[in-house]
Amino acid sequence: MVQIYKTKTGELFYLSQSKLGFMRVLFVAATEFEVSSLKSEVKSRKSKENNDRQDCQLPTDNCQLPTDNCQLLVTGVGMVATAYALGRELATNQYDLAINLGIAGSFDRSIALSEVVEITDDTIAELGAEDDEKFLPIAEMGFGKSAFGATKPLEELIDLRLRKCSAVTVNTVHGNEASIQKLQQRLKIQIESMEGAAFFYACSEAKIPCIQIRSVSNYVEKRNRHAWQIGPAIKSLNEVAKKLLGVLSAM
Repeated sequence: MVQIYKTKTGELFYLSQSKLGFMRVLFVAATEFEVSSLKSEVKSRKSKENNDRQDCQLPTDNCQLPTDNCQLLVTGVGMVATAYALGRELATNQYDLAINLGIAGSFDRSIALSEVVEITDDTIAELGAEDDEKFLPIAEMGFGKSAFGATKPLEELIDLRLRKCSAVTVNTVHGNEASIQKLQQRLKIQIESMEGAAFFYACSEAKIPCIQIRSVSNYVEKRNRHAWQIGPAIKSLNEVAKKLLGVLSAM
């Protein structure tokens, strides 16, 4: 089946639906901690069988949200864990939309701590080669690409306007002033995470429409954990996630 509805601009928006007649949605997070409020509403598939288990026991467990059409996948931290867990899930299950939820750092000081943003494009910063002082992205080397993007704007699903941002995905989060400056000179970015581009990549390969939402927990600067606002960031992220769940569970 195909669901058709109009965006605010009057354009038609198409989403295929499963044979059950509703849109199947996969929420993806690196850790249960980042979706703590959502986790309180989650029951694992195993708990349906045992009737007494309350949450996901393994980082890669696939969990049933309290709707017929929404699932939660907790992948583990980093690009490798995200790509593997998401690739495995999308190879065996069909979804109409995937939404990545997580906290992140911000290079942009105009973005407030705990503000929730929508990532439109994301780059794997380290994928390439060093040519003395110059960095060669993998695309320039002719071996693929390192930049990926969202394929569905959030406002087509929910009446919620978030700031749209560009992001970078890294294996090592930045905490050194010299490396931060060097990266910013090379890439015009606002947000940093450890999973975003891998999520976009996996969805692109599986041809699944995707959205990435991040809540800012800290500024990217010389490492200063005392300034981080992880609790408020997670609270803001989950408020948006629950609004999305409410809308999507009705589709």
